[in-house]
Formats: sequence, structure tokens, C-alpha cells
Amino acid sequence: MRIIAGDFKGRKLKAVPGMTTRPTSDKVKGAVFNILGTKVMEAKVLDLFAGTGNLGLEALSRGAQKVVLVEKDPMAWNIIKDNICFLENEKRLFSYKSDSFRFLQQHRGESYNLIFLDPPYHRDLAERAIEALHFGAYLEPAGVIVVETASDEVFDNLPEMLEVRIEREYGDTKVWFIQGKNTGRV
Repeated sequence: MRIIAGDFKGRKLKAVPGMTTRPTSDKVKGAVFNILGTKVMEAKVLDLFAGTGNLGLEALSRGAQKVVLVEKDPMAWNIIKDNICFLENEKRLFSYKSDSFRFLQQHRGESYNLIFLDPPYHRDLAERAIEALHFGAYLEPAGVIVVETASDEVFDNLPEMLEVRIEREYGDTKVWFIQGKNTGRV
């Protein structure tokens, strides 16, 4: 696992040993960031269910203004801390060892241009997180929520003001780009 573009291009990131996390592959990560394009520049980024911090750290490398990484698994959170140190204690990074829903309850009033959700598959966590993000007004008006799920998962109950703008499948992974209905496109 490595950072594939930007200021930290080529830097290898530590991964969590075992099967407790499922890092986004370089192929999927590259595709996601190609679709996002310049939306990453100067963005405030929230990476919920951050795992190793792979997506948030890629955003930082590509010019994000601020990146917040949230992970509750102690082993994964320690890897995030190591990966942050490996990037020379970057001052635009903030990490929280917390359950994602607890984090959202405790940080009301904060908003982000780009939100990554990569929760464990098949647990309805993505839909719950999207609902909490929407009703807590965490997404900036032209912001994007990028959700990674298993390829057989669907979103049946998005909040009324949100819609799936792009849906892509990469093997057993599906990536969803969700925005407000009355905003510019990804």
C-alpha cells in the first residue's frame, strides 16, 4: 500500500496485520481520485472508518487543506499514528480513536468538502453514516461523500436531499459518489 500521487507520491504506508481491516487497493484509490480530480485541492476531508488512513493520506498528498481520520480499532489507530509520523508529523492531519458515530455526535458544527466512508461490508454502517452526516450538516453544499461497499450492496434509503451521482464497480468493490441534489456534479 502506497501513496500514488502528489507531495508524498511513492511513500509506502503501514498496513494492519490480519483481516481486521480491508485497505482500498491502489487501483480503486486511483480511480476514485481520478474522478474527484481538483475537488481534493484545498478540501477539508473527513475519513470515517479510516482503517490505515489510506484514503485520507492520499487526499493530503494531493493538496487537501485538512484531513480528519477516525478509527475505533486500537491496532488500526496505532497504524494511522505511525503513518502520520512517517509523513513527518504533517500539521494538517488530525486523528481520533473513536467510534465513527460517537465522533459525529461530539463534533457537530464541523463541515467537510469531501467525506470518505469505507466501513466494514454488509453491516448497514454506510447508510447509517450517510444519514448521520446529512442530518448533522457535515457535508458542505457542493461536497462529495465517497462510499466504498461490497459490490452486492445497495443504498435504498438515502436522505431525500442526497443522490448517487456516480457508481462504479471494481471486482468485489463498489464505489458510490453521493452529493446534494441541487449542487454541481463530481
